[in-house]
Amino acid sequence: MAVPLPTETTRWRCTLCGNLTRFDVTKSSRVVEFVHLDLAGDAKVEEREVLAETVESVRCRWCNAVDQVELVDRPGAEAEAAAQAERE
Repeated sequence: MAVPLPTETTRWRCTLCGNLTRFDVTKSSRVVEFVHLDLAGDAKVEEREVLAETVESVRCRWCNAVDQVELVDRPGAEAEAAAQAERE
């Protein structure tokens, strides 16, 4: 099951313990990387383009609950969105 990523107005929250700050995230990514090898053969990624990325699971670091994460509003997100709408 894919887990939605937090946005500028939302954040993750563990539904079991209320944790808002510590999560282990398992992702699948499809990327194109420009790899530069020096003369000794040591590789360094100099450019990385993410073509697709999916969050597969999120585990709470506090209570170890797997996939018990929900998106909740960030504090002040509504007030910031309203203030930005007024400026535009």
